[in-house]
Amino acid sequence: MKKIEAVIKPFKLDDVREALSEVGVSGLTVTEVKGFGRQLGHTELYRGAEYVVDFLPKIKIEAVIPTELLENAIDAILKSAHTGKIGDGKIFVSSMEQVVRIRTGETDESAL
Repeated sequence: MKKIEAVIKPFKLDDVREALSEVGVSGLTVTEVKGFGRQLGHTELYRGAEYVVDFLPKIKIEAVIPTELLENAIDAILKSAHTGKIGDGKIFVSSMEQVVRIRTGETDESAL
């Protein structure tokens, strides 16, 4: 089992969710986050005063999936979240040692 974490632009959430659903990813956790990378934030003007916005709004998507779905899920995120502009985001993949469904006690693949 693998855990995919993707940080994307907020307006791409629906596209990514639909793309993941099409490749067989059945559950997601979505969190509103703030951060910056090479994009570094930007300067805004508010009531005549300039200020720097260091942390930009992003969406973090997390999904634990069977290993055989990994490549298709990564491709789905890449294609659906891509705008070609700086700040498109990143995908992180890690291994899951154990998953337990609290309601039934099922473990690992059957808990997904």
